Amino acid sequence: MRIEQLTLRELHMNLVAPFQTSMETTTVRRILLTEVAVDGVVGWGECVAGETPSYSPETADTAWHILRDHLWPLLKGKQFAAASEVWDLVASVRGHNMAKGGLEAAVWDAEARQRNISLAKLIGGVREEIASGVSVGIKASLEELVQAVKAELEAGYQRIKIKNQTGLRLGTGSPAAQRILIHQTDGRR
Repeated sequence: MRIEQLTLRELHMNLVAPFQTSMETTTVRRILLTEVAVDGVVGWGECVAGETPSYSPETADTAWHILRDHLWPLLKGKQFAAASEVWDLVASVRGHNMAKGGLEAAVWDAEARQRNISLAKLIGGVREEIASGVSVGIKASLEELVQAVKAELEAGYQRIKIKNQTGLRLGTGSPAAQRILIHQTDGRR
């Protein structure tokens, strides 16, 4: 395998509702996509770095720089047998795992396409479907949080991650509040 080309693309996605964490509120997600041409086959990946360094030191801007100026020069024109070798080929760059992951994912996608098998099968997956989850941002009241969780459960999500904030008076971390939340969402977790 040889990566012939790397193309970076940035998308801006307006969120349906503002997403609040303990550090910031996001209304537009910047998404950095990686597109690679490997032996004539295109593969896609996504770098999950956020807009600001509040969650992680990596951002969409730092990832773009690392991908363009450091990771791509390490891989350009190199021969390797499989996508599983990419991580080792970029190991000399310390940190920046989100940038590396976006690039590696694109190469895995290209390899799966070359072999005409699903990416899941290529990486050893055995299930046809997996449970999907969603993250619910900080809400102003317990009632608003319960409504948000109910809406996500009704949408089919099976796993709910609830953001919380030190000093927030909802008390969603207490056992009593968790029982209320579970009860008000018909016992679904």
